[in-house]
Amino acid sequence: MASEAQERMAALEGALAAALAGQERLIERLMIALVAGGHLLIEGPPGVAKTRAVKALAAGVSGRFARIQCTPDLVPSDLTGTPVYHPHDGTTEFLPGPVFSNLVLVDEINRAPPKVQSALLESMAEGQVTAGGETHPLPAPFLVVATQNPIEHEGTFPLPEAQLDRFLLYTVLHLPDEATERRILDLVEAESRAGRTAAKAPVLDPGTLAAAQREVAAVHLAPELCDYIVRMVMATREGPLAAGIEHAVSPRGSLALAAAARARAWLRGRDHALPEDVAELAPDALAHRMVLRWSAVAEGRAPRAVVADLLARVDPL
Repeated sequence: MASEAQERMAALEGALAAALAGQERLIERLMIALVAGGHLLIEGPPGVAKTRAVKALAAGVSGRFARIQCTPDLVPSDLTGTPVYHPHDGTTEFLPGPVFSNLVLVDEINRAPPKVQSALLESMAEGQVTAGGETHPLPAPFLVVATQNPIEHEGTFPLPEAQLDRFLLYTVLHLPDEATERRILDLVEAESRAGRTAAKAPVLDPGTLAAAQREVAAVHLAPELCDYIVRMVMATREGPLAAGIEHAVSPRGSLALAAAARARAWLRGRDHALPEDVAELAPDALAHRMVLRWSAVAEGRAPRAVVADLLARVDPL
């Protein structure tokens, strides 16, 4: 029997599906990040509903939502906030920035300069902001969903590996097929005819989300499944595939894949994770945590192709 938290999450998933045509995979990743307590990086060309998806998620979850549009002239205080001195009484007050929200959309994160990316890294990794020598905790829950455009490189700053490692999942979107394109057109046309509608009440409150996260943490991972995860990660460090990898997946990759597998199992109504959960999420959990050697890149190899090889070579049992 589904718990109240699972019923609420199912209602939220249904609301997202109604607002997004052909984005079932993205919806699942958003839900996994939400209940697993991790952050999500979405890469895709313009117009594939990256921002729309996050705004739809924000509409269904109670709490404060902030959108940060990244540009090369941003400074860290634009995100984190800044101390303000009041000369009339000699006091200093910290004015929090948009990162002090429950759900933060960082649009085109690769357009933010390195100092801004570094400030965001502390927020994602530590759940806090340091400004003026003082540390300020961020609200709970706290989720960062960042987007980036892969087809533009001018005026961008690629995320360093340490920053990428802080994202639980890194999912890649592609242009839709013909049938999905028609569904998108019909959806937007229907919205245009309907005009502005009354805002819907959120279906997920912080208490229910906290309960969902506790239930996800209790999902069973069999020892054999843990061994499967470890064997995949170790195959990036030693063996035939490791020869083309400069920096292998760190232990954070194992932890991320295990957490994501638990979340996927719970969202599908199971109290235990299966090898299919691990295999489905491995590309999004591991590919951004490895760096290939220049020789492998010159041969046209990509991290996701390496993960595909891992899945083909490593036996789940």
